[in-house]
Amino acid sequence: MSDTQSAAIILGAGKGTRMKSDLPKVLMPVAGKSMIRHIIDTLEQIGVGKIVTVIAPDGDLVKKEVAPYPTCVQEKQLGTGHAVLSARTELVGFHGDVLVIFGDTPLITGETYQKIIAKRREGYAVVVLGFRPEDPARYGRLVMNEQEELERIVEFKDATEEEKKIDLCNSGMMCFSGETMFEILGNISNENAAGEYYLTDAIEIARRRGLKCTVVEGDKAEVGSANTREELALLEQYLNQRKGK
Repeated sequence: MSDTQSAAIILGAGKGTRMKSDLPKVLMPVAGKSMIRHIIDTLEQIGVGKIVTVIAPDGDLVKKEVAPYPTCVQEKQLGTGHAVLSARTELVGFHGDVLVIFGDTPLITGETYQKIIAKRREGYAVVVLGFRPEDPARYGRLVMNEQEELERIVEFKDATEEEKKIDLCNSGMMCFSGETMFEILGNISNENAAGEYYLTDAIEIARRRGLKCTVVEGDKAEVGSANTREELALLEQYLNQRKGK
């Protein structure tokens, strides 16, 4: 059954350079199916009504893979916040829940997506999928307050010694209220060393507007992503374990 109150934006503009492949990253196979197809299949199973994929200017292969779902082109790679904004035209006037999913995270379950949507509907502008890795070293930290609200996401390199002790980390996956999403993203600044618009800055902007943000915790195995062939093999291993193979 289609849930017209939920939509998803899949970020699929990344290249497969570190995979040593000419294929766009999201088309790399895990257990015989492209990473992005795993995500779309899961979204279809839970009835997400609208699925939009952000692709690179040369992303024809990805466009073909996700058809008949629409795609939007991110003309320049100006960061994750900018990538999500590229999908704005497809979601004009949409006020439901919007899942933002990185195209190289194929193992997030339908149950987890539904849990995040349900949490968002409790009155949060943004809900982030968090997890507790064995080695949190390179991940952004989720800084919570006593009300169980998310105050900010701090990148590891910017974290204080105290913040580095936090073991609740950012998976990258988020769920927004369609009503406030593009206004929040439109206010993200690129005044940082990389000159990019970071999706993670959405939390502080939402809070400045008096909006609430929080976290749903997921299993560390399901939030795994793949940048290398080794990581791809690991995802396949997790998937086979889940299927009991």
